[in-house]
Amino acid sequence: MELRVRGKRVFAGTGGRVFDPALPAAVFLHGAGMDHTVWALQTRSFAHHGRSVLALDLPGHGGSEGPALSGIPEMAEWVLEALRVAGARKARIAGHSMGSLVALEAASHEREMVEGLALLGFVPEMGVHADLLDAARTGAHAALDFMVAWSFGAQARFGNTPAPGLWLSGEAMRLLERSPAASLTADLLSCAAYKGAAEAAARVRCPTLFLLGAEDRMTPAAKGRAFAERMAGARVTVLPAVGHMMMIEEPVATLAALKTVL
Repeated sequence: MELRVRGKRVFAGTGGRVFDPALPAAVFLHGAGMDHTVWALQTRSFAHHGRSVLALDLPGHGGSEGPALSGIPEMAEWVLEALRVAGARKARIAGHSMGSLVALEAASHEREMVEGLALLGFVPEMGVHADLLDAARTGAHAALDFMVAWSFGAQARFGNTPAPGLWLSGEAMRLLERSPAASLTADLLSCAAYKGAAEAAARVRCPTLFLLGAEDRMTPAAKGRAFAERMAGARVTVLPAVGHMMMIEEPVATLAALKTVL
């Protein structure tokens, strides 16, 4: 599905069904350097079971025109604008990694529109190592090597995948290789700069799920769980033997958890 937001082309996956504003909207936000394709299984299921789906490519990612946005609050404002352009009146939002910060920020500003929130691979402050930032700025492939090496649990790294023949780390690498260096750099800088999670969480009133990976080395589950304990009514699900990319490492378990809030 193509939209025009702020005069620029935006692409959103709809799970194989035409987006219907009359249905409750399930919105999916990707992480740094990624695009809507990381949600392939989950979006298709929701689209065929009573939800209208928008898996947005943020500006400068996937099929959306650039440049990439700078700053998590700016991305959150853009997401809410995209939902209004699409005609969504009520939405439940799932965000992964950087997308979880964007989803939290968006929900904190539109408490009437956002009825549910799922934060995957979440920590309140996503520090970025200086070496990773330097590599991203120069377009060095080492930036992607760093990210992929830290993205998966042991099960996925050593070939135990949901379906025979899948190579999850290779899939993640191909996806990151499609992302412009400028977009990845903007994403990483936005993550590193964001310090507003506690303030945003205090404004959120909708049911919130924290979906975390027990073997996540990028956004450790212990930090996400500790933050969730400060949010009234928030629930935490930790997937065992799963790293940062739970949507593709354990797609069925991730879908089942998302169904409880989306």
